[in-house]
Amino acid sequence: MLLSQVVATSATVAATRSRKAKVVAIAALLELAEPEELETVTSYVGGALRQRRTGLGWRGLAELPSPAPSPTLEVLEVHAAFEELAALSGPGSQAARAAAVTSLFGRATAEEQQWLRGVVTGEVRQGALDALVQEAVAAATGVPLAAVRRAAMLAGSTVSVVGAAFEGGEEPLAEIGLEVGRPVLPMLASSAKTLAEAVERAGGGIVAVDTKLDGIRIQVHRTGARIVIATRSLDDITERLPEVVEVARSLPSEHFVLDGEAIALDDDGRPRAFQETASRTAQAAGVRVTPFFFDVLHVDGRDLLTTPGDERLVELERLVPVAFRVPRVVTDDVAVAEAFVADTLAAGHEGVVVKRLAAPYDAGRRGAAWVKVKPVHTLDLVVLAVEWGSGRRAGKLSNIHLGARDPSSETGFVMLGKTFKGMTDEMLAWQTERFTELALDPATVGDHYVVPVRPEQVVEIAFDGLQRSTRYPGGLALRFARVLRYRDDKSADEADTIETVRALA
Repeated sequence: MLLSQVVATSATVAATRSRKAKVVAIAALLELAEPEELETVTSYVGGALRQRRTGLGWRGLAELPSPAPSPTLEVLEVHAAFEELAALSGPGSQAARAAAVTSLFGRATAEEQQWLRGVVTGEVRQGALDALVQEAVAAATGVPLAAVRRAAMLAGSTVSVVGAAFEGGEEPLAEIGLEVGRPVLPMLASSAKTLAEAVERAGGGIVAVDTKLDGIRIQVHRTGARIVIATRSLDDITERLPEVVEVARSLPSEHFVLDGEAIALDDDGRPRAFQETASRTAQAAGVRVTPFFFDVLHVDGRDLLTTPGDERLVELERLVPVAFRVPRVVTDDVAVAEAFVADTLAAGHEGVVVKRLAAPYDAGRRGAAWVKVKPVHTLDLVVLAVEWGSGRRAGKLSNIHLGARDPSSETGFVMLGKTFKGMTDEMLAWQTERFTELALDPATVGDHYVVPVRPEQVVEIAFDGLQRSTRYPGGLALRFARVLRYRDDKSADEADTIETVRALA
């Protein structure tokens, strides 16, 4: 299959708001794929590469060769090229990577180059989330959607089960089960602005209110002497967390699957900076982390995915000492829950998760059974530059560079990060016109991926937290920043200062 067929389908999916039309387009593409192409096509149409890391980013793709006049690239060729890129390391790898990019992108048409750049950087904005791809697999194979979803969550991905669905239909999918030692997609929480809203969405009555730790999501499998620790993206980090392995070996069972968080704490038991915890996903050395578990999926030969939450909590308490369980309160009293939230925030944690006690463990799904509540922080920042979008946002100025006022800086501002989150179609159209007007060099706006602008436009940004950063000169970066609104009522000299940001940190 030609890559151009995937790119054309991606454009079709991005151009429509109809969920049904998206599914039909994806299903038609999957039906055209050869068996050996199916996993790669499934991954690509979902907007992702099959490689976890390629060593490429925006900087490595800033300058591309002239595009090819006509499409010749095949999906398996592209997959092989990224496999080679991912394997590059050591002396000379930077030059080899640049040569490989030139070779691959030089064979791509302009549309394919744009799509490839988007998929490398995770910015293919086509609305083809994994749930839609699962619907397309069901539509193309005639397999019930529930069977596809169940198999994907237990196998760890839709890509892992698409071959079985096309080859044998529902029967081989039904044979896929929870296997201790093979990570499954974690259950996810939706969001609410207030505790009352979260309790209502979770069904009301008696609920569990868990402390939401700002750590690394971990899934710990033990079968005999073998321990496997996986992240929420199913990366194996067992060798990097020997202290978690030690805790797992100390528990009174040799067969279990636990869900939880690993977090670095200071001597007073308060959470350390998030990146100190996160750095342990890349190396075995560094600050010690402590595991805190909040759910159990399997114990002593019994799968608990369909078991109600309150029964799973009983098993969790039997298996895991309180020192390694996430703090929680089970109550139907709003005052008790509010007091727990206040204590949680005072202890330095980021919020709570309200859980319906009757709910099963719905792996890989985000629904109303778990609802997280986190306080929202906002800042008024200034747009310093903007990047051209891709996919649905092609032709629009999208990703904005955010800066706080800094009187000690030569420019008067210091960058804190970027975001394209929270932008409506109307906002994209408005800011494309606005930032074209503010461009430092209006005549070359369309010639460069990043467009520097005069620091005049104030934007109100919501964010979940701050972390130390060596990438930005201010030493801080926003976490999960998203646009709330543009503040035309404020001038740039009324924006928040870097000192205000540091005080929040």
